[in-house]
Amino acid sequence: MNTRAFLRTLVLTVIAAGAPLAASAQTPTQPQPIISVTGEARVSVPPDLAQIDVGVTSEAKTAREASDANNAAMGKVLLALKGAGIDEKDYQTSRLSLQPEYSTAKSGSPATIVGYRASNRVTIRLHDVTKVANVIDTVVTAGANEIGGINFMVSQASKLLDDAREQAIADARRRAEIYAKAAGVTLGSPVSISEEGAAEPLFRARVMGGKMAAAAPVPIAQGEETLSVTVGVVWAIKPAQ
Repeated sequence: MNTRAFLRTLVLTVIAAGAPLAASAQTPTQPQPIISVTGEARVSVPPDLAQIDVGVTSEAKTAREASDANNAAMGKVLLALKGAGIDEKDYQTSRLSLQPEYSTAKSGSPATIVGYRASNRVTIRLHDVTKVANVIDTVVTAGANEIGGINFMVSQASKLLDDAREQAIADARRRAEIYAKAAGVTLGSPVSISEEGAAEPLFRARVMGGKMAAAAPVPIAQGEETLSVTVGVVWAIKPAQ
């Protein structure tokens, strides 16, 4: 065999010997065995904050008359709130409007302005939910003729949701361990954790209102707020010993 033929044979031998190694390097790795579950937690607590939307609506022939009457009426409501011990920082004007009122349009003639409606609404924040009924009675007696709604809230919702998150992780571990035991494998460490959806109150108590007149004390049921958290957790499965 001459030198050129020998070198060609040597190169082919090296390539052939390296082929199994190259094939081995390209073999895809097996996916890591995992268990994927969700964990849930709910915390129910009584609300400790309330928000009331009250208003005064006045009607008159002219815009000035409607506006003056509305300002006077709302002034009495604000004085009543102050007299009831509500801090000024806890009530705020939320809407102010003055709109014309029209007659019913007849065939062949356009609608005409027959008067004006002035409206002033105030949002009241209460740090004692037991005072809701008394405050409503106070403002209605003072001249408020609209109750837009009542919202009950939880001031420490973030802290309560953090507690729920810990409980949700514990619930996810419990579920994963059940699956691992049933499958005859051992649960490893979490590979990923994700919070699903928005962690927030599932239920926000809301009482709708409307035009009101002074009457017997208003019965108010505050109920409870339910805070919910759902997490998705992927757990590794330990290799068999």
